[in-house]
Amino acid sequence: MGGEFYNEGLRFECTRCSRCCRHEPGYVFLSYNDLPRLLDKFEMSRENFIQKYCRAVLINGVYRLSLKEKENYDCLFWEDGGCRIYEARPLQCRSFPFWASYLSESRQWQALGDSCPGVNRGPVHSREEIEQWLALREREPLMVLGEQDLKILEKEPV
Repeated sequence: MGGEFYNEGLRFECTRCSRCCRHEPGYVFLSYNDLPRLLDKFEMSRENFIQKYCRAVLINGVYRLSLKEKENYDCLFWEDGGCRIYEARPLQCRSFPFWASYLSESRQWQALGDSCPGVNRGPVHSREEIEQWLALREREPLMVLGEQDLKILEKEPV
């Protein structure tokens, strides 16, 4: 993985600036475990939740399920200074900033610091903790949408 640069751990503390949740287009992909957690949170059926809050994103010939975003690119669930689904937020959100793309080499981690003020401040997260996040993301794959889910997304939300 090239994680030698974080052998001694990395400092990170969320400053609650919400930059990772707002103002820029992006995707919040759902894993197979994220969707049931969100369905429980909203007490909604799978079909209604997908219609109301999700979109399909075609990547490398595969459709993935992502949360929609507002017209201004804020996360659909960001409001009044915070995340309204914080306890049930997707793994992608929970594991930030310990993503493979930022941990492949030191310069990727340092570049993240240009947009995230929590990088290189606060408590040290050990190599073991960082690798646990990476392993969890490996064990919890992103949802691949089948025909049935794609048909749900074609329908008008209820």
